[in-house]
Amino acid sequence: MKPHAFIAMPFGTKPGADGKPIDFNRIHDELLRPALVAAGCEVFRADQEQRAGDIRTDMFQELLVADLVLADLTVDNPNVWYELGVRHALRARGVVVVQGPRPTQPFDTAPDRKLNYRLLDGAPDPAHLQADIDAIAAMARATLAASAKRKASPVYALLPHLKEPEWRTLLLGNDNEFGAAYEAWRGRMEVARQKQRAGDILVLADETPTQALWLEAKREAGNCLLALRQYSLALEQFDAALVVDPEDRTSRGKRIVCLGRLGQHEEAHVAARQLTDDAPADPEAWGLAGRVEKDRWIARWRQADQTPAQLREAAALELASLEEAIAPYHQAFITDPSAFYPGINSLTLHLLLQHLGGEWQRLQAGAALPALGEGKVCETCEARGLCRRDHWGAA
Repeated sequence: MKPHAFIAMPFGTKPGADGKPIDFNRIHDELLRPALVAAGCEVFRADQEQRAGDIRTDMFQELLVADLVLADLTVDNPNVWYELGVRHALRARGVVVVQGPRPTQPFDTAPDRKLNYRLLDGAPDPAHLQADIDAIAAMARATLAASAKRKASPVYALLPHLKEPEWRTLLLGNDNEFGAAYEAWRGRMEVARQKQRAGDILVLADETPTQALWLEAKREAGNCLLALRQYSLALEQFDAALVVDPEDRTSRGKRIVCLGRLGQHEEAHVAARQLTDDAPADPEAWGLAGRVEKDRWIARWRQADQTPAQLREAAALELASLEEAIAPYHQAFITDPSAFYPGINSLTLHLLLQHLGGEWQRLQAGAALPALGEGKVCETCEARGLCRRDHWGAA
């Protein structure tokens, strides 16, 4: 699978800053396209689209999901500036800016890194052509390989809390190649999951329609393998997703589940603690941390060859670990009272703590858990219609 590159540049011959004509078709054919091909990319330019349809629609689609956008700012072409603005607004990275000779630098992009190429009589300078191709190719490769934490878009760099939209929300309606390719791929993945073909899932995970869908593909493959109880293989997929985006909360959570299923409780504990530190307002993160601590507590005392009395005695010796499991479940519930599952787990573990000789921590439980018994939370849930839709709410 090759990275998908889109070139935003003028078409035909346009006057340069000095009024002399510049042949941008030759710049595309002799310089920009060869450089991107050398970088291993599949290259697209809107005016070369041969399919029936709206060029503007195709252009938007490319700007939204292309792995790399190369923008040529040799002249102040309004279409190019517009396309660059669309990309910067919707994607935090994946832009290479190049330009030929020009006497001034636009204010908005003056601080940005650009690669300058040489011209002779309005076309690529033959004496420097190969060097310019190599330089653009190297810059493209470096941009594609850049860390997901590096935000090249000035919009996202200056607005640190701005989040990129999910790529699927950016797929345009009607008949478009990216949407059709993704749906076809997703259908094959579902067939492989239903037929429990772990090998096919692994192959499909590396056959996404574009690299822009790589993260989604790894998550989807990991989920399928997790459902098949192929925990080691699922862990590999979530690890691969986190190479693309180390901050992807979904992959971090599923990775923790895999570690727990593999019995790697200490690793899961550390990962869950890091997740709650990074997302303290996320009830799912706290609920997952509770699940990790509960499994960690059970692993400390459960032995296959012991009697129930022996198991109870061993469990009673690990009350401190049990309390560590109660705390995150409780935090998940008070963060979002509609998180029924963590709330019920917190209450259940409190009762287990009491059953094993520990003390019911009223202050630790706070007002939220007694409210379960008083029915206040249930009244709230019923008013919102939650209990009718969720069996945990009913419980």
